[in-house]
Amino acid sequence: MAAFVITAGHSNTDPGAVANGRKEADIARDMRNMVALKLRQRGHTVMTDGVGGINLPLADAIRMVQDGHPAIEFHCNAAVATTATGVETISRMRDKLAAQRISKAIGDVLGLRLRGDGGWIDQSQSARGRLGFVRAGGMIVELFFLTNESDLAAWDARKWLAATAVVDALEALS
Repeated sequence: MAAFVITAGHSNTDPGAVANGRKEADIARDMRNMVALKLRQRGHTVMTDGVGGINLPLADAIRMVQDGHPAIEFHCNAAVATTATGVETISRMRDKLAAQRISKAIGDVLGLRLRGDGGWIDQSQSARGRLGFVRAGGMIVELFFLTNESDLAAWDARKWLAATAVVDALEALS
């Protein structure tokens, strides 16, 4: 069985984006917990940046990234335009196919379009610039736009299916 690093963006002290009555950190933590649970149920080793409601700071998540273990961190996008939509995974070029596979899995379940190059954004093209988690070798998954009520509704209705799709995509990579 494979080993995975699964982390949640932001932390208990940094909520990330806040929109439509929800916090990005809470959604990221929920996805981390669901994916970690499903991977463990399938017999994999999983390292996380917290358990349950605990979400450690980014520095802790970065220290967990190890070569040879797929490492993903969950986030939500946000925009001024409430119609902005889609899923993307930010990574280095070496992880492009993995990033595209993960984004497609989520997009198919949530009914969202793929942003960037088939769901992949090279970190050098990211609006956020160079990202510590990606520089360390991980991938950042932007699940959907928290500022888009339709994206959020799709997430609420199908988040467990999205978690299963991510697990299936991760297993196909290992």
